[in-house]
Amino acid sequence: MQSWLTARGIDFIGHENWPSSSPDLNPLDYKIWQRLEKKVWAKPHQNSESLQASLAKAAAEIDISVVRAVIDDWPRLLKIKCIQKTRGHFE
Repeated sequence: MQSWLTARGIDFIGHENWPSSSPDLNPLDYKIWQRLEKKVWAKPHQNSESLQASLAKAAAEIDISVVRAVIDDWPRLLKIKCIQKTRGHFE
């Protein structure tokens, strides 16, 4: 795949520069899930159905502007992680 992209002049981050197993690059893990956990665990749940309902309600209440901000910030975070992976050299 990388050869195919390179042959077509498509810019990409090669696997050797990509941070491995980096959950802090997953927007769901580093921003959205924190918000959900805060709302969902604000009260105790007696069973899994209550927990699931609370999670679904909290997810539905997340403002789209929050989601957009997280997604818009993702390239910056990716660049930081790639720079860390390559010890300061990143193009």
